[in-house]
Amino acid sequence: MNRATAARGLFSGALLMSSLTVGVPAAADSKPKPSPITWQKCQEFSDDDLRKQGLKEDQFAEFRRLLARTDCGTIRVPQDYGDPDGKQITVALTRLKASDQKNRLGSIALNPGGPGGSGYLMSINLAMRGAKALNERYDLIGIDPRGIGRSTKVSCPDIPRGTPAPGPITEKHAKKAYADMVAWSKQCVQQDPAFLRQLTTPNVARDIDRIRAALHERKINFFGVSWGTWLGAVMRTMYPTRVGRMWLDSVTPPDIWKGFWTKTHTDAVDRNFERMAAWMAERDDTYGLGTSKRQVVSAVEDMVKRYDAEPLTFTDIDLTVDGGLISRAAGRPGGQWPRMAQVLKELADAKGPAAPPAVKEAFGKPGEGGGGGGGTDRTAGRAFHCNEDPTASTFRPNWKAYQQRLKHYPVTGRTGNFVHNCAGWPLPAKTPKVRPTGGSLILSGHRYETVTPYEWATAMRAAIGGTLVTIDDDVHGSAPQVPGCAEKIVAYFETGRRTTTCPGKPAPTTTG
Repeated sequence: MNRATAARGLFSGALLMSSLTVGVPAAADSKPKPSPITWQKCQEFSDDDLRKQGLKEDQFAEFRRLLARTDCGTIRVPQDYGDPDGKQITVALTRLKASDQKNRLGSIALNPGGPGGSGYLMSINLAMRGAKALNERYDLIGIDPRGIGRSTKVSCPDIPRGTPAPGPITEKHAKKAYADMVAWSKQCVQQDPAFLRQLTTPNVARDIDRIRAALHERKINFFGVSWGTWLGAVMRTMYPTRVGRMWLDSVTPPDIWKGFWTKTHTDAVDRNFERMAAWMAERDDTYGLGTSKRQVVSAVEDMVKRYDAEPLTFTDIDLTVDGGLISRAAGRPGGQWPRMAQVLKELADAKGPAAPPAVKEAFGKPGEGGGGGGGTDRTAGRAFHCNEDPTASTFRPNWKAYQQRLKHYPVTGRTGNFVHNCAGWPLPAKTPKVRPTGGSLILSGHRYETVTPYEWATAMRAAIGGTLVTIDDDVHGSAPQVPGCAEKIVAYFETGRRTTTCPGKPAPTTTG
């Protein structure tokens, strides 16, 4: 299969998060029964395991030092909280104990997003990055939510991805992709409908409240990113007296799935492409696509049309360049601008037969080009999404919306889905509502981000309250990665001191 065209299948990226509403929690979980955590020695990780996690060799010793301080465990929770004494499932967690136990302040539960992302090692990951000091006075609680990682789960075969011919997606291919998705959804749910229907954000919130009780904490604090911000908003609504300080970074909208492929999102993607074009124009002596933003945008639009009309293949890598590949190269986050700008420069006059160096480096390896899974559990991610998404998943309205995006955004419009992620999902969607509950809350939005646009942070703040922090970058979830912002996160959890600004990732140089 040609990787470049395959990557142009049904989906352009994960969210996160990847429109839920939370009602009053059921009486059955208003006072959770004591459910002890079974602690055990953590598994060992080989050097290859750590490399697969993206660690470099000079980080191995630090990872293992932190792992030696970590407790690993499981807790039993009801599969269905409407039947709390019925079937029980297992949720896996870790606890990286505070290094300063004498002045310990409590526990912080963590979630990295998805939905479908594993939080099991998030405590160690945070401690190895800018937010290391967060672990001085807090136990950091990493959790694999139900359905994910080491917790009870169901795994369906991978989601079908079509292999369209080079050029624009045809309606014929889109209809085939839609039919494949409908068939996959039905087959997946048939494996265990009783379990999959219980993969909801409110149930994860209930599980975390059970963990809180088992840790003997009166309140549990929370740090979440992306879909984890939705989880945090749900937790606060359900358990306003049991949640302490909470920081939510790269925030979803309060009607998360309804708002995902709206004008707000597609505007943000195109806006970032124009920022990249302006950055390239300032470096025309390097990239040569124009001395103004408009000239660069026009040059890239022409490349989309030209490569759609005459796709280009190479003899040394399995790659076909069409307008879709140009679209994926444009509008990336700032950290990737030097790399992708060089790709666009090389493709401006590429002839073959060999691939230009930057094109080969960026798109010539397995998994490159935008089709990666991002380390999330796709079955769980789809279930969390579709069990809570009330938007129309039939073919016609989504195909019409895709065509409208192509018309208004000739470069970036094709980065969006042309088939609804929940096409054919046979379980009913339940939509919880979030609301303000008081208490301590910070929401950080990234001014130029595309995965969770800044406007969503302002909308969520209007819905649930809290203090809004503006980060002047376009990097999804960068708050704990930048030392100056990580310091403010630590200060907030230790003292409750709030802020309204945070440093972001710096703008790239020509060399990245």
